Amino acid sequence: MRHFGYNQAQFGNRYPTPSLDICGMESNNNTMQKTIFITGASSGLGKATAKLFQQAGWYVIATMRNPENETELTEIENITLLKLDVTDPAQIKETVAKAISLSKIDVVFNNAGYGLMGAFETLSDEKILRQINTNLLGVLRVTQAFIPHFKAQKSGLFISTTSIGGFMGFPLHSMYHATKFALEGWSESMSFELKKFGIAIKTVAPGGIATDFAGRSLDMNRTSDYQDIEDKLFEQMGLMMQNASTAEQIAQVVYEAATDNKDQIRYLAGEDAHALYERRLQIGKEAFRQEIAKQFEA
Repeated sequence: MRHFGYNQAQFGNRYPTPSLDICGMESNNNTMQKTIFITGASSGLGKATAKLFQQAGWYVIATMRNPENETELTEIENITLLKLDVTDPAQIKETVAKAISLSKIDVVFNNAGYGLMGAFETLSDEKILRQINTNLLGVLRVTQAFIPHFKAQKSGLFISTTSIGGFMGFPLHSMYHATKFALEGWSESMSFELKKFGIAIKTVAPGGIATDFAGRSLDMNRTSDYQDIEDKLFEQMGLMMQNASTAEQIAQVVYEAATDNKDQIRYLAGEDAHALYERRLQIGKEAFRQEIAKQFEA
C-alpha cells in the first residue's frame, strides 16, 4: 500500500490500532465502565462503532430511527437501543433524558447523516431543509441537550462524523459540503467555550466508506442539464470507492479520538482522505480546485 504523507500534528494517526485488551479492566469492573451514546447506529459506521466499543468493554447506547427493525445489536450484551430521529427536536430531548437516566454518558458520537447530491438549482426547499436538519441541526441539538449533563460531571466528549468534504468541495455536493464545512467550523468554535467545563469536542473526517452510502444514505437528484458532470462524478466516485475504507477501519479512528486524551479537534480517517488532503497542502488550495475542475471538463 502506497504511503501518503499528511499533517499528523493536525489530524492524528492514520492507522490507530487500539488494543482492546487495554480496556479489559473496564469490562471486569462496572465502576470503571464508560458509556458512549451513538446516533445513526443502524448501519455502516454507527453500527461498526457500537460493536467496537462494546468489545472494548464500554456500555453502548445505540440510537436509530427504527430500533424495532434492528436484529444484530439487540443480541449483544451491554448495548441498549433507543429510538431517535435527529430531525425531531422533541424526541431528541426525550431520548437524551432517557439515556442519562440509564447511565453517566462519557462520549456522545454524532454520526447520523446522509449525502444529498445534485445541482443546487434543482434541489427543492424540502430537500435542502432535510439535509440541514439531519446533518447539521441534528448534531447541534443533540450536543446542546447533553451539555448540561457534561457540565454537571465536569467531563465529557463530543465526536461528530464530518467528512473530507468538510475541508474541500466537489461538484454537485454543495448542500452536503455546506453542512460538513459548518460542522468543522462550529466544532472549532465550540472547543473554546466547552474547555472551561472539562468538555472536549472532536471531529472524525472520513473519505469513502465501503458501506451502503451510495444506496440508502445518498439522495441523488439527476437532471439533463448537468448530465455530463454527473456522469464524470459517478466515474470518479467509482474510482474513489476502490480505495474506500471499511466502516470498521473508520470506527478505529473514532475509538482513537475517544480514548487518546489529546487536545486535538480533527481526525482524518482513511487512506484516501489523507491522500487528498496532502495533495491540497502540497499544491495549494486554488491549484487543487483547478485540478479537480479539469477532471470534469468536457
